[in-house]
Amino acid sequence: MKEDINRKWWKEGIVYQIYPRSFQDTTGNGVGDLQGIIQRLDYIKSLGVDIIWLNPVYESPNDDNGYDISDYRNIMSEFGTMTDFDELLAGMKQRGLKLVMDLVVNHSSDEHRWFQESRKSRDNPYRDYYHWWPAEKGTPPKRWSFFDVESNAWKYDEQTDAYYLHCFSVKQPDLKWENPKVRQEVYDLMEFWFEKGVDGFRMDVISFISKDTNFPELPESYNGEFIPFYSNGPKLHDYLREMNRSVLSKYNVMTVGEAPGVSIDRALEFVDEDREELNMFFHFDLMELDRAQGETFTMAKEPWKLTEFKKIHSNWDAVFAKKGWGSMFLNNHDFPRSVSRWGNDSRTHWYNSATMLQTFLLSMRGTPFFYYGEEIGMTNVKFTKISEYQDINTINRYKTIQQNGGDIDAFLANEKDASRDNARTPMQWDTSENSGFSKAKPWLRVNENYKEGINAATQEEDKSSVLNYFRKMVQVRKDHLTLIYGNYELVLPSNEQVYGYTRSLDQKKYLVLLSFSTKKTTVKIDEISFEKAELIISNDDIYPTGEVNRFELMPYQAAIYKLF
Repeated sequence: MKEDINRKWWKEGIVYQIYPRSFQDTTGNGVGDLQGIIQRLDYIKSLGVDIIWLNPVYESPNDDNGYDISDYRNIMSEFGTMTDFDELLAGMKQRGLKLVMDLVVNHSSDEHRWFQESRKSRDNPYRDYYHWWPAEKGTPPKRWSFFDVESNAWKYDEQTDAYYLHCFSVKQPDLKWENPKVRQEVYDLMEFWFEKGVDGFRMDVISFISKDTNFPELPESYNGEFIPFYSNGPKLHDYLREMNRSVLSKYNVMTVGEAPGVSIDRALEFVDEDREELNMFFHFDLMELDRAQGETFTMAKEPWKLTEFKKIHSNWDAVFAKKGWGSMFLNNHDFPRSVSRWGNDSRTHWYNSATMLQTFLLSMRGTPFFYYGEEIGMTNVKFTKISEYQDINTINRYKTIQQNGGDIDAFLANEKDASRDNARTPMQWDTSENSGFSKAKPWLRVNENYKEGINAATQEEDKSSVLNYFRKMVQVRKDHLTLIYGNYELVLPSNEQVYGYTRSLDQKKYLVLLSFSTKKTTVKIDEISFEKAELIISNDDIYPTGEVNRFELMPYQAAIYKLF
């Protein structure tokens, strides 16, 4: 290897994200659990992935499905015990799998002991663990909240005649990072999990942790858009550097920050190695591509354009071309299923769509994150009634629209494509009742298409299934280091049907062609000879056109060629 590529395990690893409520139930209560994950470790290992990212399993009242933590050092009884967790971690280590957990420290649960103490009196030792605004100062300056029916981030608390800040649910009060005792509490709990053997953290909304505690009126430049304002707190990078110094630098771990509101020009402030903050973070430019302007959870009326999709990925790749490292994902627990959103989940195009998107993630620079079920092409469930939803976000927005006399039918139509519950339906294991997820009624209804081949057992038996293509493509990435570290160059930038790019490193060069079209498409790339190119992998048959620089792609076809 001639070029200095600074190899790291977390750059070369492939991440498999598990939403524990929805993976495998072993207790018969309709909710997934840690023993369920243990039962499926051999399956996960067989995928070829290297790292499991586990959504929160800590003690929680479950107002926001575990993202409201009441005890950071204990396991939610619904999921099992710390003994179960230790068994899971040991099972992973035996199979060479690493574990990344969620770190949720922008806020805690209002049932956490710290907050219970904090609200008792204004002179309580824990008062300064949270942001309080005394009522005698008047109504606090407007701050916006996710998951609040009134969209108000301040909640009045009678006990001490004051308001507390909650950027998310009313049961998720924001921790006061400006208090050094809070920061030390966080570093101590991180150390607790690292000493257990955990290999890293995905840090929930880590870009929000720093606040201007004077809470000034919002500057006009934000024009009602709170997310960029929340993500640019005055001491954010001081805290991240301190965290690195105090804890992260002492362990060989992976860190990925969830960073809504971080603009592309500020990316390297987080992940430039010289700054000693994080390894990588999730940006949300792609997640906003098909959303209405300024509306995080509303689908745009106009379809998204492939040229914009390409531009987002090309621009972000350029940021990390020389320094830092990026992450790649198409869906997760907060966003709808990738094949329904970025591909085409009709019966005609489902297979090629699912495998084409897998090819894309596994042939780009940046650590690829796959969400459970993505390896078998799970699709959006498209619920029709509000009673079928469990997500606090959908339920509270429904209440808000109802209270304001809004269009409920339009809202429910939107949620079929936009709701987070699309991504949270139980894993589809086989054709038995509830697709083998649980013998009881699941906490969230299983997508009925498990009966139509979208399940792991059926695909296991089919050599040409989405699942087995995923395994092949994972191996392709592992066998060709150029697909991990190589330079990226866009070809066909203005083509609205095909995404093409090259990856090159140490005299090796690969061409990746991805069709995003429902029609057969032909592309011409003058500087590339089809006859000399070696096909590495494709999800469909290749049809030579008779011309050396012309490529024909079937609908949603993916093909990777080695050029030299």
